[in-house]
Amino acid sequence: MKKYNKVTPEGTKDLLFEECLVRRNVEKTLKDVFSCRGFNEVVTPGLEFYDVFDPNFSGIGQEVMYKMSDHRGRLIVMRPDSTMPIARLAATRLQGLPKPIRLFYTQPIYRSNPALTGRSDETVQTGIELLGADGMRADLEVIVTAIEALGKCVPDFRFELGHAGLFRALAEQLPITDDQREDIRSAIESKNYAALNGILDGLEESKQVTAMRTLPRLFGGEEVFARAEEFCSDEKSGGMLEYLHELYRSLSGRGLDDKMIVDLGLVQRNDYYTNIVFSAYVENCGDAVLLGGRYDRLLGYFDFPMPAIGFAMNVDAISKIMLERGKNCTVLPADVLVHGEAGFEMEALDYASTLIEKGLKCENSIFDTKEEAMGYAKTRGIRRFDCVGNRIQTINLT
Repeated sequence: MKKYNKVTPEGTKDLLFEECLVRRNVEKTLKDVFSCRGFNEVVTPGLEFYDVFDPNFSGIGQEVMYKMSDHRGRLIVMRPDSTMPIARLAATRLQGLPKPIRLFYTQPIYRSNPALTGRSDETVQTGIELLGADGMRADLEVIVTAIEALGKCVPDFRFELGHAGLFRALAEQLPITDDQREDIRSAIESKNYAALNGILDGLEESKQVTAMRTLPRLFGGEEVFARAEEFCSDEKSGGMLEYLHELYRSLSGRGLDDKMIVDLGLVQRNDYYTNIVFSAYVENCGDAVLLGGRYDRLLGYFDFPMPAIGFAMNVDAISKIMLERGKNCTVLPADVLVHGEAGFEMEALDYASTLIEKGLKCENSIFDTKEEAMGYAKTRGIRRFDCVGNRIQTINLT
């Protein structure tokens, strides 16, 4: 039998020095943004019961989940999403907290992508969840936080704003099954006009059918709202469009016009999104680096109903972009190599500790001879060599 002890599973990878450094810098940068806005960190288990992610509610297909059973035979999965476990956490551990509840996380999710070459099955995400708050103020706070956080890492992004409820409001007016609705949503999301028309051609022409044909083409700036008004004439869809327009005007006032796009074809696959949805893209990165939206019904699934909104950022994708651009990716050698002569090994370790307390990056020599230690220091680019014996000798290796 072939052994796989020298490779990683498909969809995973090892990270080396610069990659680790960049990822940690991204995580710290985003953590600082979230913490400064009053969000508190939580961590959920990497293993959850399958029921937490019931596909009938979560919109996460069971085929993408890594599944196994516990010692009692209960079905568990490796966490494929962070929002639903946080909703479970809030419903069971945070019921007594005053609202709103501000939470953030940094943790990996696991999804199987066998047909999508190049995508990772293990992805580190960081994001925020604002629980127990609705309305314009809450939506603006979360979106502005998303824009600020992403801008700290990659300032040249494109931000897309849409409304998940708008598609549902229009789809409710069509004589279609749930499966057909999902097929239409998938075609709109991918902007697959051929597939979309193939489905809609089987329906009798109507204003709603025309709206569905047009929806994936309704993206751009201020002009999108005028174009969409003719399809959103009923009270429900009209109210959604007006709310989105007001949100867009508020954000545009912050000088974001050149970064922000309205996309009424932005229909997230996750069924728990109920209202506004948004995403962000960076050039030369095919997938969104940020996804978010409002999910006012999700907490009710865990018997703790309240409005909520949040977003998740792909730390791995952002780190890769920064690494390719040569930002914050230099792994520096130690400032000092400390070598202890025979019989002075502990003294050398103590001396190294004093240098570290002074703020120096310090390596301890594990070589038997001074010559071997100096040769190593030169190879590693360490410019200072301190030898500890009856006295301390400092040698500059520049």
